[in-house]
Amino acid sequence: MDQIPSVSCWLTDMDGVLVHEQRAIPGAADFIAALQQHGRPFLVLTNNSIYTARDLRARLRDSGIDLPEESIWTSALATAKFLADQSAGGSAYVIGEAGLTSALHEAGFVLTERDPDYVVLGETRTYSFEAITTAIRLLERGARFIATNPDATGPSPEGPLPATGSVAALMTRATGVAPYFVGKPNPLMMRSALNRIEAHSESTVMVGDRMDTDVIAGIEAGLRTVLVLTGSTREEQVGTFPYRPTRVVASIADLVSSVGALAPADGGAVAV
Repeated sequence: MDQIPSVSCWLTDMDGVLVHEQRAIPGAADFIAALQQHGRPFLVLTNNSIYTARDLRARLRDSGIDLPEESIWTSALATAKFLADQSAGGSAYVIGEAGLTSALHEAGFVLTERDPDYVVLGETRTYSFEAITTAIRLLERGARFIATNPDATGPSPEGPLPATGSVAALMTRATGVAPYFVGKPNPLMMRSALNRIEAHSESTVMVGDRMDTDVIAGIEAGLRTVLVLTGSTREEQVGTFPYRPTRVVASIADLVSSVGALAPADGGAVAV
């Protein structure tokens, strides 16, 4: 690892890396504090489109991890940015929660079920059969289909819940129209995050807990990747994938020293 060029910017997944079921993973608060102490540009990424960045900041703070809401980048924010770039001032019919609707509002979109440019599907804990039916009919009339992320299930204390990818599959089966997924593993989300912190892929590391979303998205965006074993991917599963992370560590606690170990007073880069 010492031969790898130094890095100065960090992207990290949230669930499974920093928190697990709203509890901070040991070392997560220290990692974020080290990034702030050494002035490292960073973003916390999540495919969860339910909550606003402000909501997530409050939830992280309650778990003992303190960071500004500007340091959180959700699939909802990435979707809104993508759509604003594609069709500024457009319209959308949205299935989702405040994280998605507020992001689209702030991006200048009109939310309507009357001949919208897009049907935008996000995550919600209360998927409505009526809303899904309306979306299907709009797709059949020519609306373009966008989804925040392809995750088939989401976690809960009681077990997995159907998520955006599952509902998208239902809508595709009914219409024959497949969505464009913006969130991980689409490297577009990584690129938009890099642009947000004005970072370059060669000097940025992506930290995640899933080989099939975090690691592959990082690799395809040209980033170095670190897999932590506190989330979805087990160590024995790593070798089953046709690609490899740059580094595998037990948890985010193993990266705290990497943030500042070689950090000179002038804010230079560090090695990973």
